Amino acid sequence: MGQVGTVFKRYEKKFRLSKEQYLSFRQRIEGHLAVDQYGLSTICNIYYDTQDYELIRKSVESPAFKEKLRLRSYGVPREGDMVFLELKKKYKGIVYKRRIVLPLEEAVKGLENGKIEGQEGQIAKEINYFLARNLLMPRVYLAYDRIAMQGIEQPDLRVTFDFDIRARQDRLALTEGDGGENILHDDDVIMEIKVKDAFPLWMVRILEEGKILPTSFSKYGTYFKQNILEREREKRNVS
Repeated sequence: MGQVGTVFKRYEKKFRLSKEQYLSFRQRIEGHLAVDQYGLSTICNIYYDTQDYELIRKSVESPAFKEKLRLRSYGVPREGDMVFLELKKKYKGIVYKRRIVLPLEEAVKGLENGKIEGQEGQIAKEINYFLARNLLMPRVYLAYDRIAMQGIEQPDLRVTFDFDIRARQDRLALTEGDGGENILHDDDVIMEIKVKDAFPLWMVRILEEGKILPTSFSKYGTYFKQNILEREREKRNVS
């Protein structure tokens, strides 16, 4: 089977908004950004990591370079549906993402075996090299509802708003529904601004006037710290 792959290289900044800030921001960006063709969608992910969560342990220490592997679908998939296998790397604020599209069963089988078969090209080679270096397994399911917007005059500018971020450590399959434990307050919205170069001036002004400051935030990292690390601390305290 031939490869359908995509490579992204861009700057990504995250912001944690209250519902009030979100509503105000949405008003201010009218005329600059429009909701993309998908509208509101549910994004479902399985994060793959080692038995000891080595990848996310390194990531939450905020190193200059970090990487993660996830299996993603838009909505809860059924057998035979296509999904995205993504290798995401971040180096000094720049995000490099490689992803391939393949049938769900083929992706799961390849991840279980430590090698994606039937895919050609550089992206598949990078993913398989990563799998060969790390003994990975499904560790956390994470889903959220997203509104994605795109720049009207600057198409490479994308802004996403993520709501109801939820996660679980059981039923680690994309087909098992999108339920989970909420990791933030109900009113919190995670905004992410993604651009190839610099933010446009009008965006900088809106952020400054709304006193909206960037934050370091990882959905997987937040769940890991709130649940897995916390349980480890409790066990050490008991012993």
